[in-house]
Amino acid sequence: MAIPLETDPSLDLTACDREPIHIPGAIQPHGLLLVAEAGPGHAVIAGAGAIEARLATHWQGRPLADLLGQDIQALLHHLPGGLDATSQIVVPGIGESFVATVHRGGTHLLVELEPVAGAPASVSTTLAWLDAVAASFERAADLQTLYDRAAGAFRMLTGFDRVMIYRFLDDDAGQVVAEDRDPSLATFRNHRFPASDIPRQARALYVRNRTRTIPTVDYDPAPLRPAAFDHIDLSDVAVRHVSPIHLQYLRNMGVEASASISIVKDGLLWGLIACHHNSPRVLPPDVRNTAATLASGLARQIRAKEEAAAYRERLTLRADEDHMVPRLNSEEPLRASIIAVKDELRAMLHADGFAMVAGNQIERSGRCPDDNVLAGIARWVRERGGEPLATHELGALFPMARAHETMMSGLLALPLFDEDAILLWLRAETVETIEWAGNPHKSVAVTPGETLTPRTSFASYSETVRGCSQRWTLEQIEAAHRLRRRFHEARQHLQVRTLNREYARALSEKDALLAQKDVLMKEVNHRVQNSLQLVASFLRLQAKTANSPVVADHLAEAQARLAAVALVHRRLYRDDQVESVDLARYVDELIADMRTSLGAEWGRHIKLDLAPVLVPTDRAVNIGLILTELVINATKYAYGGAAGPLAIALEQHGGKLRLIVADDGRGKGDGEGFGSRMMDAMVQRLSGVIEYGDNHPGLRAIMTAPIDEI
Repeated sequence: MAIPLETDPSLDLTACDREPIHIPGAIQPHGLLLVAEAGPGHAVIAGAGAIEARLATHWQGRPLADLLGQDIQALLHHLPGGLDATSQIVVPGIGESFVATVHRGGTHLLVELEPVAGAPASVSTTLAWLDAVAASFERAADLQTLYDRAAGAFRMLTGFDRVMIYRFLDDDAGQVVAEDRDPSLATFRNHRFPASDIPRQARALYVRNRTRTIPTVDYDPAPLRPAAFDHIDLSDVAVRHVSPIHLQYLRNMGVEASASISIVKDGLLWGLIACHHNSPRVLPPDVRNTAATLASGLARQIRAKEEAAAYRERLTLRADEDHMVPRLNSEEPLRASIIAVKDELRAMLHADGFAMVAGNQIERSGRCPDDNVLAGIARWVRERGGEPLATHELGALFPMARAHETMMSGLLALPLFDEDAILLWLRAETVETIEWAGNPHKSVAVTPGETLTPRTSFASYSETVRGCSQRWTLEQIEAAHRLRRRFHEARQHLQVRTLNREYARALSEKDALLAQKDVLMKEVNHRVQNSLQLVASFLRLQAKTANSPVVADHLAEAQARLAAVALVHRRLYRDDQVESVDLARYVDELIADMRTSLGAEWGRHIKLDLAPVLVPTDRAVNIGLILTELVINATKYAYGGAAGPLAIALEQHGGKLRLIVADDGRGKGDGEGFGSRMMDAMVQRLSGVIEYGDNHPGLRAIMTAPIDEI
């Protein structure tokens, strides 16, 4: 669970982020740990715990196979590719039996042994129970019902006094969204914890090692021996020693035992199932495995219900939009049409107030401040460049609005094309009371050199947050952009109809001018495309005649980058929304072009999994060039120049997107060429990050960036 600290605000709390919790140098004493050489013989060279009393009197230097009674080579041979641990095996000890799990740990094999408390449930019984719980998850009507059912299911599985579903919010703070507990315990439901409570390295371990258990907080850690081995990375070891700060935190909380199961959605840490018990309690390995499997099913159900809710919202917005559009295509001016549907526009986006500011004319619907305030907001929006704006905390951007927060803490502003008018959707202040497990702002005196300690008070502390409204959803913002285009189209249609009536005798001339303009635009696009194709052909010719393979490769890379730019240019003249691009469609077309340039053999090996993401056009250009570089690197280094499997995926997570390029090849590239340096610069321009990981086998490159510019 979280580790809130009570400290002076001047202290550097990032020290928690630097604690090497993956190298504790010790384990919890309920288990044992053997460290063996990875080479032939697998001699045991180090260990931790009461090995002499519980497993074997003489163990150091002996082959691992003798201690475990297993053919280690056969065991490792059957280890599934890409996994770090073998299936659990039963090992007899001195007066007890252990469940052993073998991990690969760099140049060593790590074997953790946990005592078998009793006969585990049969496979058929476990599968039947998991199937029943999964069915109840599927039948949940909404996310809150799903969370509540999950808390009950995990408490039934683990037997802990308290089980909480702990979700990470957009700002990385955490909130207990569901809880199942012993009635005698106080509730933590809906309580929040700041983002600093769980350090970055701890979150990384939660993704890597999905379960963790502390049978008792009052234990003396068993150090690795000999001492020279206390630096070994124990990230994958379930019995590793826990941070002393966290143990003291649990003692202060009155918790004697705890367990955590990670909820990982789309490769990211969504939240935790946090379990607390008021007396020592062991969570056996078979139960942990069942819990991890159930957590994976829970993550899939969360994703399915989130997507279903977003889809239903899109359908509702589309229906409201289709209901209003015919009224916009009437014979009356656009402003009059908007005034006629102002109530519907307000209700469509669930706003408390709506206003249209057009010069000195102000029309309103619902709860709105005075006209001079609305006019001031419209001037401020124009001064910002006249771009659409959505915020749930207007006072932070426009201080003058703080005096009217009760009416307009949230704002969605939409300047209209070709109109001196701005549409304003307003949302009233939503006073939110946040429950904290203790006062997060309380400080204690800490003298220089004193060790940070966890707080001792967990009394519920309420904090009232003002000046914020309900957030605008991505679907609502997208609907507002569509309305803007519809208004623009309605105005154009009205102008055309008016001109047709007023200048009937000039209709032929006007049609000719419009046709000429269209031809001119097409000609401009045609000439640009011809120029780009000419440069591409020149590069291709130079590549064929180049005497140096290095020069030929550079020319081929330049040709691929040119193709990415050419594709975006074609989209600018083809789409009606030039400021944004459907990134999935763009990537699909870009890869289609690259299939042609790379050849049929590569074309058959490239697989796409693309989610629709609407991004600004300038960001799409950079993303296209980054994708081009990643594909070029894969074709050059992954398979030694030969063709091989290449998977490309595009995902959206809230306000961020992830572009993934994965191969099954050698798993590395030089990373020092011009293309790599250019790609790093483009990633920084997107305010994003790019990470490389082992694809087991091959290389997995993940570029994460905000959808909109920060």
